[in-house]
Parts: sequence; structure tokens; C-alpha cells
Amino acid sequence: MSSTLLQLFIEIILFLILTLIGVFIVKKKPITGNKYFNLKEYLPEEEIHTLRQVAYLSLMAACFVNVMYTLIYVNTDTIYFALLDITLSLYIAATIDKSTTLRKLFVLLLVPYGALHYLLFGSPLVGLIDLIHVPVFLYFMKYYYDKFDEYTESHSLGIAIILLYTVIFVSFIITSIVEAKTPLDAIVMVSNAFTSNGYVVLGNTDVGKINALVLVWMGFIISATGTATLTAAIVMRHFKGKLKDYDDKFEDLSNKFDEVNDNLEKLEKLIKDNE
Repeated sequence: MSSTLLQLFIEIILFLILTLIGVFIVKKKPITGNKYFNLKEYLPEEEIHTLRQVAYLSLMAACFVNVMYTLIYVNTDTIYFALLDITLSLYIAATIDKSTTLRKLFVLLLVPYGALHYLLFGSPLVGLIDLIHVPVFLYFMKYYYDKFDEYTESHSLGIAIILLYTVIFVSFIITSIVEAKTPLDAIVMVSNAFTSNGYVVLGNTDVGKINALVLVWMGFIISATGTATLTAAIVMRHFKGKLKDYDDKFEDLSNKFDEVNDNLEKLEKLIKDNE
């Protein structure tokens, strides 16, 4: 019993230390402050807004997947679920507002006891303490949807992305259940189908599947950006030509008005001289 309590204490202390490091990184922004990691260097502002909307929805989906692994896919993809659980818990703990007592309590509730126990001591800690994660992550599903809604409203953005995301999310759930696939395999299959790469799992290992997943979506984003940029360039070139024509016409019209004014002044002067 004392050994288990000591292990829990070590897990809590380690998680709090990692959270403090995460808070420091979030405040200093050593990565996002670098121009090479600045999305504005690569993407149009409109697409950046869309990606930020997607980020909130993706965090919501990640919380749901975490719950699925806790309740349904026990002892499946254990090492990768443990890494997902720890990474997601640390991200949330480092980025949420901790100004209230309730939010500080949430940091303790976010401690991934089972995942840390598995990585540190080699055996999963299954029981009531693991199930604490379920209501906590359900809460954060709503939290990130509210953040999505707030961001959308504050930037006067459309919500068409919800329809797109809903299609992918529902397809992911159906694939996972009907095809009897793990969440990782299901999201790889749905991603490939959505981006017209086929309805298959690319990669024989979990690392290979994750790599395929990153390549599929990065390719989709970059190709969409390229198409949008090319379209914008063609439209701008067309309108620049039109605007130049209008400028030339206005300049000719201005010159004619100047000529008329000069003739009127000459006529007035001639009338005065004749008087």
C-alpha cells in the first residue's frame, strides 16, 4: 500500500513539474515566435483562421478518443495511448486558465495516473483512479467546443467547418465500430478516404500509420493553400488589368475636362476683352 502511494506521489510531482515547464514554454513562445514556425509566413490569413477552428475541434476529438481508449480499447495500442494521454493532459494543463481554484483542481484531475504508471513502473494502474479521466475529458470536449464557438464569433467566421468536421468525425466512429478497427486505424482509413487516397490503412506499424496520417493531412492543407494562392493570383492579375484600363480612361477623361476648363477660361477672357 505504501509503495503504491509513493508511486502515485511520484507521478503527481512529475506531472506538475512537466506542467510548469509547459507553462513556461507557452508564455515564452520560443517556437511560435520563430518566423520558421509562423503560419503567416506560409498560409493566407483566412486559412490560418480555419486551421485554428480545426485545432479546437481536433482537441475536442482527441479528448473523445482518449475516453474511447479508457472505456473501450483497454490494453490496445498501450504505449501510444499512454503517450497520447500524457501529451494531451500536459497540453491542457499548461494552456488552460488556472486563475480559479476550480481550474487548479482540474490540473490535479488531469494527472494521467494510469499512463504514467505504465511508463514508469511497467504495469497499468486500472481502477477508479483511471476512470477520473472520463468525466474530466468529457468536460474538456465541451470546453474546446466553447473555445471554437468564441473564436468563430469574435472573428466573424463561418461555421461550415463544423459540417465538414462532423462528416469526418461520424465516419471515424462508424469505421471504428463497423470495421472493428482501433481509433488510430479508423482515423487513418477515414483520412485516406476523405483525401481520395483510398479506404486503406497505410503503414504496418503505429509509427508508420501516424506518419501516413501526418502526410495525408499536410498534403491536403498544402495543396489547398496552393490552389487558393494560384486562384487569388489569377483573379488579382485579371482585376489589375481591368483597373489599369479604368485608370487610363479616367486619366483621359480628366485631361478632356482640363481642356474644356481651359477653353472656358479663354472664352471668358475673350468676352471681357470685347466688352
